[in-house]
Amino acid sequence: MGHKKTIRIDPLTQAMPQGGVDSHAHLHNKDFDEDREAVLERAHACGISRIMNIFLDPEAFEEQKKLFDRHPEVSFVLGMHPSDGLEFDEKAFAALRSALANEPRIRAIGEIGLDYHYDYCPREVQLALFVRQLDLAKELERPVVIHCRDAEAECLTVLETRGFAGRPLLWHCFGGDAAMARRLIRNGWHVSVPGPVTYPANSALRDALAVIPEDRLLFETDCPYLSPMPWRGTRNEPAYTVFTIRRMAEALGTSPETLWQRCGDNARRFFGLTEAL
Repeated sequence: MGHKKTIRIDPLTQAMPQGGVDSHAHLHNKDFDEDREAVLERAHACGISRIMNIFLDPEAFEEQKKLFDRHPEVSFVLGMHPSDGLEFDEKAFAALRSALANEPRIRAIGEIGLDYHYDYCPREVQLALFVRQLDLAKELERPVVIHCRDAEAECLTVLETRGFAGRPLLWHCFGGDAAMARRLIRNGWHVSVPGPVTYPANSALRDALAVIPEDRLLFETDCPYLSPMPWRGTRNEPAYTVFTIRRMAEALGTSPETLWQRCGDNARRFFGLTEAL
């Protein structure tokens, strides 16, 4: 018996009102080199008014940011990913500090944290890099965007013991359960939900939505990764957030349009964005 064919739905047929914010994208990725402009046009047509593009290399950022010179709707987040810790040196840290101090389009430090899923970087190196960037966030009074994979216990301990409870922090690509969500919320943090919330087996993630206050919830793509249904297994893009928000709204028993605007407002507030461009 063959597999049932996936019906790929055009996101433009599911478009939302203007006001949505993709809180985490990597549109500088080479996967978008052939059609980046078309991707940005589709995002706007589907109701995305703002995109947070996350850069993971402070030196490459200076070259790559020009990709968005004609797109003021794209703002930036910059940091050093835990898996790249072995590439960290004082030159990279100086470049990070300089960019954060001098580039007004950078709205937060991230994605930073711990990743124990792969062995790309020794854990002690990751931890040292994480702590140093947290200290920089405090010094410069910048919001933080957290990456955490298979390291939740240690990551939470670091954040709580270093005084980040109550500070502006966004837990990127949340994939936990209700208990995990409650702990993040107790610390006063925001939670961003990705496309996998649409996957049939992810009932625990959908259940967790109910414990996240409406003013702490955001959505994201993490594109080109983690496409929602019905585009799972293909390159992700901001337009596909229309599928993510519909599944989130269904789980919460609210209208997609209401949740779309609410999450967009939360993102604008967290990143300090204005509507005027």
